[in-house]
Amino acid sequence: MKTRSQTAPKPLKTVALAPRPRPKPSGKGDARAPKKPPTAFFYFMEDFRKTYKQENPSVKTMQEIGKACGEKWNTMTFEEKVKYYDIATEKRAEFEKAMVEYNKKKESGDMSEESD
Repeated sequence: MKTRSQTAPKPLKTVALAPRPRPKPSGKGDARAPKKPPTAFFYFMEDFRKTYKQENPSVKTMQEIGKACGEKWNTMTFEEKVKYYDIATEKRAEFEKAMVEYNKKKESGDMSEESD
C-alpha cells in the first residue's frame, strides 16, 4: 500500500470565471466638432524639436528627443514658459468660442451646412 506522500496529489477543482464584460468604446464624437488645442508643453516641444535636431543631428528617435524635451521643460523657469502658456491660452479661447458656435448650430439642428 502506498503512503500519502508517494501518491500524486489530486488536482484542485477550479471554477472557471465568466469573462468580464468590457466597456464598449464610445464613439469618437462628431467629426465636425472643433479639435481641442494642444497644451503649452506641446507648443514648446515644436520649437525645441527644431533646435534639438539641428544641434544633435545624430539623434533620430522621438523617444530620445521627447526625453530631452521633458527634462528641459522641467528645468525651465516660469518666466521662460510664459510664452508658451500665452499661446496655449489664446488657442484655448479660440477653441471655446468655436465650441459655443458649434453647440449653437448643434442645438438648432443646422449641422448640415459647413462654414469655411
